[in-house]
Amino acid sequence: MFTSVLMIEKALTSADVDFVTTLHGDEGVTFQVLLQPRGEQADRLLRAIDDVALGELDDAVREGETPEGEEAKTMGERALEVSLQALRAAGHVAEGRLIDNHPLDALRAMVQEAGADEVIVLTDPHYVEEFFHRDWASRARHKVGVPVLKLFSHSKA
Repeated sequence: MFTSVLMIEKALTSADVDFVTTLHGDEGVTFQVLLQPRGEQADRLLRAIDDVALGELDDAVREGETPEGEEAKTMGERALEVSLQALRAAGHVAEGRLIDNHPLDALRAMVQEAGADEVIVLTDPHYVEEFFHRDWASRARHKVGVPVLKLFSHSKA
């Protein structure tokens, strides 16, 4: 059995589930999912710049409306449950938890706890962080001791 730690920031779409569950062909995969709600991440300015870079000007204007704190946690809990159910419906074992802060520390701990074979970081593009190698995948490559695959979400959840 292959173990993947899947790090996400929102609910998986059906296209995302298909993508991550077919990466290893017919081999059985157990997923350990870590979700940090978008409102808990980098500051609003960086998120707004990402939205502008993607041509999503309406999203950039509404960055101040992104849930934070308890509201983000509640939405995150729902997104995590939806994602776990989708992975299980695809025939895989899936467990997960929310990340409140320090995502890379939580990631490193999960890799060790699960004896993970790889990490998959699946997020929307974050151009500013990626350009400066401050995105989760770039930073994780130096911390977790297993291969890290960076994937972009296929569509908005």
